[in-house]
Amino acid sequence: MTIVIYIFSAIFALLAVALVFTWWRSRHIGAVLLAATYLLSALLALMMKEWWPLVLGFLSAWALRLLGLDPGTGKKPVSPPQEP
Repeated sequence: MTIVIYIFSAIFALLAVALVFTWWRSRHIGAVLLAATYLLSALLALMMKEWWPLVLGFLSAWALRLLGLDPGTGKKPVSPPQEP
């Protein structure tokens, strides 16, 4: 079970690094919050050698996304053509 915790913690840490890079490019506050959530849950799971911090971190990140703090795809919305 410990190896599974290490694997998922590594995945969460990589997600945090990718979200920090996303924040660096777009300065979206949601990316920082999601990165902190993923990194904190990964570190707690590694320190405690327990699985529940990973589940709690995933649910917290999901709640942040439901609140609209997901950085999205980076595409600008297309405005409808204006009539003269």
